Amino acid sequence: MTDAAHERPTRSYVAPPTHKVAGARRNPNATGGDDHTAPRWLRNMAGVSWRLIIVVAGIGLVFFAVWHVVLVFVALFLAAVFTAVLRPLVDVFAKIMPRAMATGLAILSGILFFIGLLTYVGFSIANQWQDLSDKFSTGITQITDFLESGKLPFTITSDQIAKWIDSGQEWLQSHSGELAGQAAARAGSVVEVFTALALAIFCTAFFLARGQEMWTWFLNQLPSRHRETWQLAGGAGWYTFSSYTRGTVIIALTDGILAFTLLLILGVPLAAPLAVLVFIGAFIPLVGAPTAMVVAMIVALAANGLWSAVAVGVGIALIGQFEGHILQPFVMGRQVSIHPVVIALAVTTGTLTGGLLGAVIAVPLVAVFWAIFSRLRTMDPPMSVAEAIGGADDEADEAEGEADDDSADDEADGTTLKKR
Repeated sequence: MTDAAHERPTRSYVAPPTHKVAGARRNPNATGGDDHTAPRWLRNMAGVSWRLIIVVAGIGLVFFAVWHVVLVFVALFLAAVFTAVLRPLVDVFAKIMPRAMATGLAILSGILFFIGLLTYVGFSIANQWQDLSDKFSTGITQITDFLESGKLPFTITSDQIAKWIDSGQEWLQSHSGELAGQAAARAGSVVEVFTALALAIFCTAFFLARGQEMWTWFLNQLPSRHRETWQLAGGAGWYTFSSYTRGTVIIALTDGILAFTLLLILGVPLAAPLAVLVFIGAFIPLVGAPTAMVVAMIVALAANGLWSAVAVGVGIALIGQFEGHILQPFVMGRQVSIHPVVIALAVTTGTLTGGLLGAVIAVPLVAVFWAIFSRLRTMDPPMSVAEAIGGADDEADEAEGEADDDSADDEADGTTLKKR
């Protein structure tokens, strides 16, 4: 017999049949011989999740670093604000004089304007202080008489008021050391404020005089393939920030005019200086102007009595509602191109995380980031509301149908295995 007769036929290897798993119809790779046993939607969500974790960690690291050099950050923020406000004035002056001289003249004009406002407020208060102190004593007497008259559900006597005053004096004496320490800490904060202002003015001078050259130098340090992206992002961010600054000035002027008109109608003294305070306070979104108007309410109480203070309080509420629900969303929403709800959430979040500083810088930062994102992203054709709602319903029905099909396939596989 030949060797070929003794050779045994070789049997080819046949892989065992693969079994379907849940989601295999939507995920063809989810088979027994493949590592991708999870549905595609789960793998996509996992990929997006770890990317979001990295992004959030990077943002948190940036905020952590900024918080340790907050003085420099505040100075740069103020320099950007001053630059946005003074840039049109510098451009006008530069038509008739060198730009360096125009920059100095514009900065000097801004400083003199701000000092003039503060000086006007100080002199107005000083000239009418004696009259106000006399009226304040009269107003306090009227309030005391009203509380003792019994017109309220409760009665407060002069002895109780004197006891409260004595308790306040005792508290001040017992906590004098703590108050002195806090005053010293505040003095250090005042030094930091002036340091930040000096650094901001110094940076503003260079931003106004050589801002374009500085930006061009920065772009030239980047690889050529990335310069266009940075140029688009920087242009969109600066345009949005400048628009936000102009919108804030519009709101501040409107609040000041409304406050001046209200105080003038009610006959409250120091109407013009108090309107200046409202103008300055309006640079803090939503809460700055009403807070300044509380000072006007106290002045009205001292000068004209309780009912004048109540009328000013009603005016405070109306101005606050007008600013928060009409003026702020309308002006700022159009200037920075973000929804009023986002503005309110940004101000609230900034206040909770960074206090007064966070309330001031939250909205412009969110606006700049959103402007850069909107400028760099690629938009698909938009959907209508009806299409969006209908599409969501169709996807839900389709997902439910696919789940039913998967369940039917699994039941069929189980029946086949039992028969075997």
